[in-house]
Amino acid sequence: MLGLMQDRPLALPHIFHRAEQLFGHKTVVTAEVNGETTTTIAELCTRVRRLATALDDLGISADGRVATFCWNTARHLELYLAAPCTGRVLHTLNIRLFPEQLVYIVGHAEDEVIFVDRSLLPLLWPLADKMPTVRAFVVIDDGADTAIPDDPRVRDYEELLAAAEPFSGDFVIEDENTAAAMCYTSGTTGNPKGVVYSHRSTVLHSVATLFADGPALSERDVLMPVVPMFHANAWGLPYGGLLAGSTLVMPGPNMAPQAIVSMLERHEVTITAGVPTIWMGVQPLLGDHDLRHLRAILCGGSAVPKALSEAYREAIGIPLLHAWGMTETSPIASVSSMRSHHEGLTEEERADARARQGYPLPLVELRIADPETGEPQPWDDEATGEVQAAGPWIAKDYYRGEGGGSQFTEDGWLRTGDVATVDRYGSFRLVDRTKDLVKSGGEWISSVELENEIMAHPKVAEAAVIGVPHEKWVERPLACVVVKPGETLTAEEVIEFLRPRVAKWWLPDAVEFIDEIPKTSVGKFSKKTLREKFGGYELPAAAER
Repeated sequence: MLGLMQDRPLALPHIFHRAEQLFGHKTVVTAEVNGETTTTIAELCTRVRRLATALDDLGISADGRVATFCWNTARHLELYLAAPCTGRVLHTLNIRLFPEQLVYIVGHAEDEVIFVDRSLLPLLWPLADKMPTVRAFVVIDDGADTAIPDDPRVRDYEELLAAAEPFSGDFVIEDENTAAAMCYTSGTTGNPKGVVYSHRSTVLHSVATLFADGPALSERDVLMPVVPMFHANAWGLPYGGLLAGSTLVMPGPNMAPQAIVSMLERHEVTITAGVPTIWMGVQPLLGDHDLRHLRAILCGGSAVPKALSEAYREAIGIPLLHAWGMTETSPIASVSSMRSHHEGLTEEERADARARQGYPLPLVELRIADPETGEPQPWDDEATGEVQAAGPWIAKDYYRGEGGGSQFTEDGWLRTGDVATVDRYGSFRLVDRTKDLVKSGGEWISSVELENEIMAHPKVAEAAVIGVPHEKWVERPLACVVVKPGETLTAEEVIEFLRPRVAKWWLPDAVEFIDEIPKTSVGKFSKKTLREKFGGYELPAAAER
């Protein structure tokens, strides 16, 4: 017996038409090189209809890859809608990749057109001749004074839209499993790998951003995604915001802490999102701004230091809302929301609970398993295992089958590479990446937990821990520490601060003070760079476990 419900595809045209019909009066604010611009959703949707025709005029194939090399702006949002709603595949390019990675990704995806903000042309144009699949480079003028190349492949975005007739019908995607967008992840070994999102997965993930125990986006919100739109589709927030009808504030090219906090205040933003390094930079400025309208600051991309979250709670009354995921999980898979069983806890205990990666969102399944044997591990908050994920917005393979399936289990779960414990309520607590654990004398030391304890020191701005070779114990932890401006700190002070906070054998054998922790293209600590920098590091002769 079959149900008698309508079978309509879960596809992005629904989000577009809903925004156009219900929320045309709402606004999108964009920070540009010289000031801000404001447009309505109605105006934006008209431009999307012109852009849909312009893609035809450019000769982009029916399922062609439409690449973007852009900041978070209203015009980038137009591309977020026009490309997938016409059956093409949106491909957001990370502006912080190395040139050779960028060339590889564009070629591997076979991008046919790249839309690029004028301020970013100096990064992209020198590589243009190495991208033979790209037939056009469409320049979006964001006010920068960068020279525009005199080349027949270069087109002007506004001229392109002005010459195009608006698409007048309804956008239709008949098969919800059609590809809507793709992002490349460098979090795996070898070349970056393509993660391809379907219309179905994207719509379901967008709905999840409205869940009460998730970001809980609503029509009443003013949403400012600081996380880049090239970083796993800005964690799905642009689509979620359009679905909910939220007012949108786009931070554009100026990602300086002062610019970010000023926009949060000026536009009375209620919910924002970014990686920990962003909120580390903003934190010293909190006392100078009125942020009373903020109800949530979503933070993810790497483990959120408890000390940072608590600094926000003390300064503005709300801690950071910790979310966990990866490009392969679209990316939000879990959120560390407060639950009923946290009632009655002390503030310190609640802070510990908030610092966890939290609970899987509805429709997402998470488990922990021994990374070598695959055996499931108990949810007792003591046993550790690799986090594995399954669900309708979780990847089942990489584009073109790259990686040989090694990141997927025989029963189809994604192997995330993260190691965690889980309590009896289902709250996950990340202890490390499998490749970042320090194995000392056959036992594991969590670099993440050690970093969080070091960053609790009032004089420490950032800290990263890596394993370095040791003759007796195989590996021992080396702490790389950045001291706050104007402060002085010694290695002995760091060790003494840690003594009552971690097991004796976890104490770093050495502390190196550096100017800055190197970052990856999405703002995470680059431990690979640190391992290269400190390759061959010789620990003190007296180093003992």
